[in-house]
Amino acid sequence: MPRQLKVYRTPIGFHDAYVAAPSQKAALQAWGSDANLFARGVAEIVTDPALTKEPLASPGKVVRRLRGSADDHFAALPKAKAKAARKAPADTDPAPTPSRAPAPAARPKPAPKPAPKPKPRPSRAKLDAAEETLDAADRRHRDELADIRRREDALAKERRAIEARQAGEVEKLTQRRTREKERYDHALATWRES
Repeated sequence: MPRQLKVYRTPIGFHDAYVAAPSQKAALQAWGSDANLFARGVAEIVTDPALTKEPLASPGKVVRRLRGSADDHFAALPKAKAKAARKAPADTDPAPTPSRAPAPAARPKPAPKPAPKPKPRPSRAKLDAAEETLDAADRRHRDELADIRRREDALAKERRAIEARQAGEVEKLTQRRTREKERYDHALATWRES
């Protein structure tokens, strides 16, 4: 769905330049301006139906309208130029051509300095790197302890196996010693009786 058109206006010489556009950026492009006239306070949105009718009929086309009367323009000229312009023949158009630069008095007031750009947001790169390093160390520590627990479990299992083998061996050797003691005691008793 196309964006709704708005009508914007900026002064150009003795004229106001109107354009119907979907955005301020599009209006600046239509006027051929590289500067942000809206930020400088020399361009504005227009809502008066009488002023918006013609631009809305031709979206994107710049519509020029003379600002003020011819007398207003003559009054804005320096004295010598104003007298020469009044002496001009009646059938000539006293309004300056668009290519002529406007008289100093007709120029718009200098725009206020634009507000300074906000400082850029601080970078999280070093904090992210520190957190990543800490997380990696935490994982490594957990892995090292898990490895020790595995080895401890293996050693405990090996110990139990050794203890069981040793207990079996001691039991067999104890039984053998008991048998040998019984034989010896019997042999000794027989010897004493002889």
